[in-house]
Amino acid sequence: MTLNEYQNCALETAIFPGRGDFPGLMYLGLGLAGEAGEVTDNLKKAWRDDNGELTKERREAIKAELGDVQWYIAVMAADLGMTLDEVARYNRYKLRSRQARGVLHGEGDNR
Repeated sequence: MTLNEYQNCALETAIFPGRGDFPGLMYLGLGLAGEAGEVTDNLKKAWRDDNGELTKERREAIKAELGDVQWYIAVMAADLGMTLDEVARYNRYKLRSRQARGVLHGEGDNR
């Protein structure tokens, strides 16, 4: 499955108020942050409850939450008029540029 194919599948289940407008983007942004928080919460629980071991169950829980993160990214990109392929290509360009300039490490978006 390509990124754009996934995005099209995600859009089939994107049913919420304000699609394509600012309230819809707020919904998506807050949902994305919440799901990313659930990923990190599982990492915290692995550290706290599983002695730092990523058990099979914990990995499956993280996979499920990463899928939710992916859904929010796919739908938000579409609502902003972007394909996932476009977002991925831009990110690849940005990272390669930083690598070529020796600034992969460091802070700030414009390095």
